[in-house]
Amino acid sequence: MGNSCSNLGIPPAKGPNAVGCTDFMMDHTAKGTFFRLYYPCHETDKAEKPDWVPCREYYNGLADFMKINRTLSERIFNFLFGSFKIPAYLDAPFKSNGKCPVVIFSHGLGAFRTLYSAICAELASQGFIVASVEHRDQSASATYYFREKSESERASAKNTSASAQNNLVTEWMYYRTLQHGESEFPLRNKQVKQRADECILALDKLIEINSGIAVQNVLQTQFDWTTLENSMDLCRTAVMGHSFGGATVIEALCKEVKFKCGVALDAWMFPLDDEIFPRVKQPIFFINSEKFQWAGNIIRMKKLESSLIQRKMITIRGTVHQSFPDFTFLTGNWIGKMMKLKGEIDPELAIDLCNKATLAFLQRHLGLEKNFNQWDPLIDGEDENLIQGTNITILQSAI
Repeated sequence: MGNSCSNLGIPPAKGPNAVGCTDFMMDHTAKGTFFRLYYPCHETDKAEKPDWVPCREYYNGLADFMKINRTLSERIFNFLFGSFKIPAYLDAPFKSNGKCPVVIFSHGLGAFRTLYSAICAELASQGFIVASVEHRDQSASATYYFREKSESERASAKNTSASAQNNLVTEWMYYRTLQHGESEFPLRNKQVKQRADECILALDKLIEINSGIAVQNVLQTQFDWTTLENSMDLCRTAVMGHSFGGATVIEALCKEVKFKCGVALDAWMFPLDDEIFPRVKQPIFFINSEKFQWAGNIIRMKKLESSLIQRKMITIRGTVHQSFPDFTFLTGNWIGKMMKLKGEIDPELAIDLCNKATLAFLQRHLGLEKNFNQWDPLIDGEDENLIQGTNITILQSAI
């Protein structure tokens, strides 16, 4: 069925560095920060690649988001996706090779921190440190945090060791559906503001780690966080995201000037207040799919056009909205197209164009001394599989 094709799998990163990944949670409550970190690593025989979907609760969350039965969908999802691995080595040792620029990545509606590993791993292989945030605004299909055990729970577990982890209970938070008759904008606008704050909090934690401040990772991983001291070039920081994460990019740029530029993948502009647009002062790159966008959404992107600040837009031919997350690589052709996870273009070609255009834009606006400027023409849509600007017809009077 779905993954019987032997060539299915998330494509490996193409850069000169091997890629490691690890999870970080600081402050065990829902107010804390939670992200997957991708980074250049030393190759090691011991390190394993983690499961693409970390555990069954995420399958349940995806089922809730798609409004299908949990029990049935868990079997289907496990069959389709259960064997796939992230293209990065879990907890592998960090490889220092000069200071790394930083990207904070924000996932889309109903997604979570692991679903954009093709993009995040590619950036890490090219020398970036990437924090893929898992949002706690109830827009992720599932996420979790911890609460402290009650007195009765502690009493019943008094024979176990008294480590901090043993005093905590996992609490799952699932996707919040719109209630009957509820207006969507107030919810999405509140969520996008929280999402931007979570991206900024992730950056703040990386700043602490970089400065050598001892951090307490609630998750007991094997990664040595002290090796990241003085490893990041925090003058060269960008924010990137897909769909709702694209809107989060705009909100985060408005709120935090430490982000020097933003890359918005098929951004869903609905959650944003129009009044923030003139307050965004950094360069933005909109990379759109051919099938998702519509006139009203593009008009809102064009409100960010400026004669003084570079705002670029390209469209990748033959792509759909789900051409950016990893799902597009993990289903056979007919299932992929039926579920709108695949477009007409080869998914690896599409993500390669997206990644190369992103790297060229980041070099230009973060002032990197790399060779990514070889892909500068892609920023202007100069490729047979790209459209400069948009494929959507918009009346000038509407802008």
